[in-house]
Amino acid sequence: MMSIEETVKVDSKGRITIPASIRDLFNIREGMYLLMIADRNSKEIKLVPLPIAAKLMRIRVLIEDRVGVLAELTNFLAGRNIDIVSTKCVVLKREELGECEMIVDISRSSVASTDSLISELKTLESVKEVEVTVLT
Repeated sequence: MMSIEETVKVDSKGRITIPASIRDLFNIREGMYLLMIADRNSKEIKLVPLPIAAKLMRIRVLIEDRVGVLAELTNFLAGRNIDIVSTKCVVLKREELGECEMIVDISRSSVASTDSLISELKTLESVKEVEVTVLT
């Protein structure tokens, strides 16, 4: 089964009920947090169930647009035990510049602070600019 489609209704307070079939599929339980990502361009909303201990950060990087850069970036994060929850990368100027925005969970990593993560990311040759924002 690839996906489940359900129609839900928004109540007067803007709430929706996640159908039981979807809650069961993703083991969503009362008290859990979900990351909600709204994409203005595609007009889509994505919900990502989070572990209770999640420590989320948004990383935005300007990178060289060349073969293998995304692999370098993801290997860097994986090597620090940083879990990528969501990612969106786009080419800004072909064969010159790209941009990636990632929501990551650092709860299992040894990252000490946003400053240390920024400093480490800047050591990658392909990274031109870095922004890190703490979400939780």
